[in-house]
Amino acid sequence: GNIIGSGIFISPKGVLEHAGSVGLALIIWVLGGGVAALGSLCYAELGVTIPKSGGDYSYVTEIFGGLAGFLLLWSAVLIMYPTSLAVIALTFSNYVLQPVFPNCIPPYNASRILSMVCLLLLTWVNSSSVRWATRIQDIFTAGKLLALTLIIIVGFIQIFKGNYKELTPSNAFDFWMTPSVGHLALAFLQGSFAFSGWNFLNYVTEELVDPRRQNLPRAIFISIPLVTFVYTFTNIAYFTAMSPQELLSSNAVAVTFGEKLLGYFSWVMPVSVALSTFGGINGYLFTSSRLCFSGAREGHLPSLLAMIHVKHCTPIPALLVCCLATLIIMLVGDTYTLINYVSFINYLCYGVTIIGLIVLRWKKPKIFRPIKVNLLIPITYLAFWAFLLIFSLYSEPIVCGVGLIIILTGVPVFFLGVYWRNKPKCVNRLIESMTCWGQKLCFVVYPQCGSAEEEASPAH
Repeated sequence: GNIIGSGIFISPKGVLEHAGSVGLALIIWVLGGGVAALGSLCYAELGVTIPKSGGDYSYVTEIFGGLAGFLLLWSAVLIMYPTSLAVIALTFSNYVLQPVFPNCIPPYNASRILSMVCLLLLTWVNSSSVRWATRIQDIFTAGKLLALTLIIIVGFIQIFKGNYKELTPSNAFDFWMTPSVGHLALAFLQGSFAFSGWNFLNYVTEELVDPRRQNLPRAIFISIPLVTFVYTFTNIAYFTAMSPQELLSSNAVAVTFGEKLLGYFSWVMPVSVALSTFGGINGYLFTSSRLCFSGAREGHLPSLLAMIHVKHCTPIPALLVCCLATLIIMLVGDTYTLINYVSFINYLCYGVTIIGLIVLRWKKPKIFRPIKVNLLIPITYLAFWAFLLIFSLYSEPIVCGVGLIIILTGVPVFFLGVYWRNKPKCVNRLIESMTCWGQKLCFVVYPQCGSAEEEASPAH
């Protein structure tokens, strides 16, 4: 459930655009699932070897130290989560507005305003009640499942009717452009956005892992192939109804699919995808605010972000930071540029974490590992990782370079804000006064007991 998200309604166009043919696009979707499986197995070993909450952040901090962990946290707070939120919010507005503007792309201002209204509404809901935020997540997950199930079933019906012209080998590998290595890297980045979430599997390590039964690898071997099947057959279904040119010209692929095949029931697709993306925004707000909350409790972010509302027990300061960062990012790029941006940083962080697995094998070879993967698995993943990052940086130097610069700005912030303990009294007084002002503005305090902390901790 964490992996299958709104990305499948966004990424097909970006993958096809860079792949240059239907057949290569489908191969990239399958290979994307394989890479996610390799990464998941590496994270499974880390999850049971370092049994701490916090995922990548905890592993990198434990293996490489505070600076590396802080930079990962810094990139997640400023880039990964806000950019993912912005992409999903923009997708929500596109699918809501596309039926209103059937013959053209929805106006830029209308799309941005609707995205912002949606984000602000869900930030208010998450700030007001953990219970309501959880209910929204449960209810709106149905939209995602309805849309994908409907697309795949209709796709199979189309195939049985013989409507698979674009999927025959002669047409599927009819390239309208010859993709370069850089294009292939960007196609993988677009597809990887849909698979983002595979690293959430090890967040439930304590519930899943029985070292003797190897439950976590079993969960990976079931879930990743299932997700890959769903994504691949969703794309196959699209091509039973649309030519590659029609898909590339569509601003909302699932809406176009519904209009072509569902007749009077075509309204089901935009409604289902809107429900899915609405729930996706809510889920990312949950997770990103929790990351800010945890980082502040570790002393890596301002203490105000570790505080919760005195009545609602919600992490309002953390939610406001996530919301503000997302609103800014919405204004700086189009959806597919933002996907390249966030996917590049995601892969950078995944790779550093998996390098940590190899480093830990070298530094602590005798530590007990309930799950121990063959070294060829992380090495294969890192070889693909290096290829992807190098050629993505070559193809999109500005987009990827900006991400790297933002990460590196965390170095002076770490030394000034975290490492430098003996600050002048005037600096400490300024920090205290700003924290006090923030407390009064948000009506928040430090959690006083475990239950409050738990209630403030959003769950996926």
